[in-house]
Amino acid sequence: LPCGLLLMGSLLGQAALAMPPGPSLETLLDTSETVLGQEFEYPEGQARITAQVVTVHPGQILPPHLHPVPLFAYVIQGELIVDYGSEGEITYHKGDALVEAIDWPHQGRNGGRGVLKILLVYAGAEGVPDSVPAELE
Repeated sequence: LPCGLLLMGSLLGQAALAMPPGPSLETLLDTSETVLGQEFEYPEGQARITAQVVTVHPGQILPPHLHPVPLFAYVIQGELIVDYGSEGEITYHKGDALVEAIDWPHQGRNGGRGVLKILLVYAGAEGVPDSVPAELE
């Protein structure tokens, strides 16, 4: 009997070693400010989350616009250059996460040689647009 318990304990130990590690959690962003240092609040009204992936090909430039609601962005692949007018340009790379400027005109472009993909998650409200055309300041 002791030999059988020893064998069973050995087998259980090997099974535990073969199991993959438990889940892990990676925080992509933890902030209360936008990329321009603005504190932000959520819009009033019925909350609405909109998630999109935008694909921008090499050389493409997005039209100037602004966001009246908080926008979380995550660069999935490529290089994003955003022109904030009088606030200058910021370059983002694969793996970068940010809260975009609110009510501040800006214009993004693909700054690399490959395809740019960005995950966009808007924390908006019913009846409030996520993005509107604007002129750079």
